[in-house]
Amino acid sequence: MNKTVRITLAALLSVGLAACASKQAVKPQPEQTPPPPPPVATAPVASGKYTPADLDTDPCLRQRSIYFDFDKADIKPQFQQIVACQAKYLVDRPEARMTLEGNTDERGTREYNLGLGERRAKSVASALEALGASAGQITVVSYGKERPVCREHNETCWAKNRRVDIVYTAK
Repeated sequence: MNKTVRITLAALLSVGLAACASKQAVKPQPEQTPPPPPPVATAPVASGKYTPADLDTDPCLRQRSIYFDFDKADIKPQFQQIVACQAKYLVDRPEARMTLEGNTDERGTREYNLGLGERRAKSVASALEALGASAGQITVVSYGKERPVCREHNETCWAKNRRVDIVYTAK
């Protein structure tokens, strides 16, 4: 190799090494996650206990229907908060009484639907009792398919009829 080529190669190698040496390691920026939303208050702030007026004003207590999947009596996760609010009301108000009305869609025999409506209502009653409500505060009744809120013959309508309604008999 001639001397000019060697000098050129040496110069290029020196420049390349110098460029590599001057690079600093780039540290990745940690991902910034947004802060969690503030919790939603479901109980009155003043005394921490529900009052009869809260049945009409508290958003959680105003929801008094628990919906079920076809042929099931298990409470869906999205209705657990409603059950918890209702249980807290019963705990805060020992004189309160409620009736749990089990309902089904139109499919199935009368006897089967009465049994399914009762299982659904008992499922809600058990959940309320597990959260501190007294069994003496709760009455279970099944109407089966006799009290539909929707009378069309499609899945959307049937889903509205598969429910347990919470009715306060003493506040």
